[in-house]
Amino acid sequence: MNETVARRLTGIAGIATAAAFIIEVPLYFVYSGPPPDSNVLARLLIGILALAFLMVFVTVFRELVKAANPAYEWVGTLAFAAGLVYSTVTLVSSGLEAGAVIATDHAIDPTITVNGTYILYGSIGRLMLGLLLTAVGYAITRAGLLPRWTGRTAFILAGVNMAFVPSLFFGNTPAHFYAANGWGTTALMGALLSYWMLALGIATYRSASRGTSPHAGAPQH
Repeated sequence: MNETVARRLTGIAGIATAAAFIIEVPLYFVYSGPPPDSNVLARLLIGILALAFLMVFVTVFRELVKAANPAYEWVGTLAFAAGLVYSTVTLVSSGLEAGAVIATDHAIDPTITVNGTYILYGSIGRLMLGLLLTAVGYAITRAGLLPRWTGRTAFILAGVNMAFVPSLFFGNTPAHFYAANGWGTTALMGALLSYWMLALGIATYRSASRGTSPHAGAPQH
C-alpha cells in the first residue's frame, strides 16, 4: 500500500473509532439505576461499530508501518494482533450483555448482572489494550511515523491501562473506581482511549499531506 494512502486511511479509521467511542461512553451515565433496554442496546450497537472501525485502524496501521519503515513491520503486526484480540474480547462481552438484556423481561443493569463480562471488559481488555498501545507507541517512536507526542502519550496510556489489570481482585461494583467492572477500569479507560485515538487520527491524516512525517526515517529516543 502506498504510504500516503496508508496514512490517510489510518487517520480516517482512527477518527471514526474515536467518534463512535465518544458517543458511546456518556450513555453509560444517563441513568442512575437499571437503564431501559433501548439505552443498553444503543450503546452496545455504537460500541460494536467502534470496534469494527478499530479493526480497520490496526489493519491499515500495520500497512503504514510496513510502508514507512519495513524494519519495524513486526511491531505493526503485534499492534494488529493485539487490536484484533481486544476487539474480539470486547465484542464477546457486548454480545453477552445484549443477549441478557434481550432475554430478560424487565430492566437490568448488565454491567452488574452479566458477571461473565467483568474481566473481559476489565483486566483482559486492559491488558490487551495496554499491549496494543505499547506496540503503537513503539512503532511511532522507533520508525519515526508521527510527532513524538503521539508515541509518548501512547506509552503513558498503555501504563495506565496496565495499572488496572489487577482490578479483578477488587469486587464488582460499577460505582467504585478500581473494581473488576468499576467506572475507572471501564468507562474512564474508554474515554481516555477515545480522545487519544481522535488526536492520533487527526495527526495521522494531516501527515498524509506531507507524504511522510517530519521525523520519518530516523529512530526517536
